[in-house]
Amino acid sequence: MQLKLDALDTHLTKSLASLYVITSDEHLLALEAADKIRKTARNNGFSERDVLVVERSFKWGELLAANQSQSLFGDKKLVELRIPTGKPGKDGGQALQEYAANLNPDNLTIISLPKLDWATQKAAWVATLQQASVYIDIPLVERAHLPGWISNRLAAQQQSADRQCVDFIAERVEGNLLAAHQEIQKLALLHPPGKLSFEQVHDAVLNVARYDVFKLNEAMLSGDVARLMRMMNGLKGEGEALPLVLWAVAEEVRTLLKLKAGVSQGKPLGVLLKEYRIWGPRERLMEPALRRISLAALQTALQEAAQIDKMVKGLRARAFSGDAWDALSQLGLKLARGH
Repeated sequence: MQLKLDALDTHLTKSLASLYVITSDEHLLALEAADKIRKTARNNGFSERDVLVVERSFKWGELLAANQSQSLFGDKKLVELRIPTGKPGKDGGQALQEYAANLNPDNLTIISLPKLDWATQKAAWVATLQQASVYIDIPLVERAHLPGWISNRLAAQQQSADRQCVDFIAERVEGNLLAAHQEIQKLALLHPPGKLSFEQVHDAVLNVARYDVFKLNEAMLSGDVARLMRMMNGLKGEGEALPLVLWAVAEEVRTLLKLKAGVSQGKPLGVLLKEYRIWGPRERLMEPALRRISLAALQTALQEAAQIDKMVKGLRARAFSGDAWDALSQLGLKLARGH
């Protein structure tokens, strides 16, 4: 059965399943969910633990053997299977289906996966796990929801802060939920329960942002100029490869151009989004971005991206002079503001 993360605590107080599957790219939340299941399992007599990690040398017979083997002391056993790539392969898919069909009543199993892509979600082994397990698909905490998440975490440790403080924390931990968790815990150690002042938050919270080049496009599509510039400066300061950042921006421009062309031909935007495999936060941002940015602006942006590419390669670019990072920032601003 499918189970939302916020329903896990209630579920664990009522029952304990034989198989749990956790899939997420939000590592902190996935780890916390697994910890809750482990704790409940220990309290219910699952005192032994086997941890299997699917790496290049992994043999799927190890999983089937763990399911069949008896505990040395006759205790119930917790089996953890971690598949970091989310791609078990043909043999692995078959082994997972066999495992799910023959669950050992003396074992409790946790299978940990990253967020599965669209194609993998359609695989037979995924469908089998969804039917046989408590399946917990944990979505990413999107930037727009991060302040609310921070406020809830503060409330859990009997602290609160106004929106200015919460936004300050969110800006400093851009793209790093684990860092946000650590900074919030730090505030609990430094200050007693109650409302935190901006000075207390400012003095305690470090700039621990880990900027993601692919989140840059999210800021650009949403028209969030301040976030876009903060991320652009952060990527430059962290030494991110400029060709990668330019490629990400140019690819987004090409995608917008394809969507514009398709819509102009009368195709529904929803159909086009599926055709180009656009989902998640990007899917929701595409329609307002297409309304805001004209076809001419997108065509010009692609030409400018080509000129910046020449700058990166040390060639003369007729459209720009000076620093390639500055030129790319100006391009991003034009797209964020729209024309």
